[in-house]
Amino acid sequence: MSEFTITCSDFEEGEEIPKRCGYKHGNEEPSWRMNMPDDAICLALIMDDPDAMGAVGKVWVHWLFYNNGGQFPRNTIYGKTDFGEIGYGGPAPPDKRHTYIFKAYALDVSLHLKKGFSKQELEDAMKDHIIAEAKLTGTFAP
Repeated sequence: MSEFTITCSDFEEGEEIPKRCGYKHGNEEPSWRMNMPDDAICLALIMDDPDAMGAVGKVWVHWLFYNNGGQFPRNTIYGKTDFGEIGYGGPAPPDKRHTYIFKAYALDVSLHLKKGFSKQELEDAMKDHIIAEAKLTGTFAP
């Protein structure tokens, strides 16, 4: 099996996320790619901002989804962000440059969460079913 990775054609690991991907600047989803391991049945992604802890008192959730079968965007179910919206909610740091983490998971089961699920619901559903993990980080300044 090849190494499980998440990559993005819009920015490299640790680099600046383009402004057009920011919540207040177009809110365009970054062009990402995950390679699905042969033994994976489902892929999931959590994008959050741990730097928000200092500004708003919590890790801010920007994007949640899972996909049974790896055919994107078909079969993709989106969760609810901390903006209260379903789908992608781009970077929107309130104070200074923040680091955003895209955490990808390959799972050995199909998930059956309803559209608008929470980060906690996704993490609970993935528990004991993660066969591979990958991470991509990017930064964004107001």
